[in-house]
Amino acid sequence: MPHSPRVYNGKLYVLNSGTGELGWVEPAAKAADAKFHVVAFCPGFVRGLGFHGNFAFVGLSKPRYERFEGLALDKKLKDADSEPWCGVQIIDLSTGACVHWFRIDGAIGELYDVAVVPGVTRAMSLSFASNEVLGLVTHDPLGEGPPAW
Repeated sequence: MPHSPRVYNGKLYVLNSGTGELGWVEPAAKAADAKFHVVAFCPGFVRGLGFHGNFAFVGLSKPRYERFEGLALDKKLKDADSEPWCGVQIIDLSTGACVHWFRIDGAIGELYDVAVVPGVTRAMSLSFASNEVLGLVTHDPLGEGPPAW
């Protein structure tokens, strides 16, 4: 179940959602001869991949067991004595080690994508149904000035 293909530093990286693995593909003359090199195992259904420096940012979701059952991910989680979780893991591409992570608990159980946005600090996400969003994002309807953030 490949997901989120990205070319980074000359390699094609892909997430194997069905196994919870981040890896890269070694191309071959015949597609059937290409090899998948595992960089790291992440405890969840992996979707969403971004890069910064020597680090990969991998999105994890809790599996939808009513839809995806019997995946290799289930066995890998059991073998690791781990539960699937939702969040982001930051993987060192040199060692495959998870160097940092954050977990999302509560009503959210799935992430579909992640992105690294250079130069942005203290980013936040707000619901469009919240009152806070009304005061944070403004615009100049006449185009006469810079946005008031």
